[in-house]
Amino acid sequence: MDLKSLIRDVPNFPKEGILFRDMSPLLQNPEALNFVSHGLVNGLDLSKIQYFAGIESRGFILASHMAATHRKGFLPIRKAGKLPPPTKRLTYSLEYGTAEIELPLGSGNIMIIDDVLATGGTLQAAIDLSKHAGYTVQAVAVLVNLTFLNQMKFNGKEVTSLVQY
Repeated sequence: MDLKSLIRDVPNFPKEGILFRDMSPLLQNPEALNFVSHGLVNGLDLSKIQYFAGIESRGFILASHMAATHRKGFLPIRKAGKLPPPTKRLTYSLEYGTAEIELPLGSGNIMIIDDVLATGGTLQAAIDLSKHAGYTVQAVAVLVNLTFLNQMKFNGKEVTSLVQY
């Protein structure tokens, strides 16, 4: 399936000089959404996964759909202050400052899902946070990998993605 044709380029959003990859058209296509939910777990032993953890905000959409499709639980990785306690919080650096994310405390094997991997800061923070919160990260995947911005690996392998730029 040609997923790139369902991702819209939005120049100068959210600020001048940024080319935003909008996955809204893909989300409006049930066949494409189903393709993504299965494609991101291709080759993965799903019996080892209890939860799909989605990174706020578009990662929520993909991870919750994957959780429902594969009959697993969903965990939100949210911006700080959005989840009721008990949670674990992590502050991390971005190219333009710092950010904080949090996750409910718990245990179990998870797969972390996000929409776009750019520099890798948020995804790496989500991996670190998940471990601190009590989870074992079995896999990570993104819909789009901006490979020209990162060389990120998870467990020595390229991060699973279905679209690369």
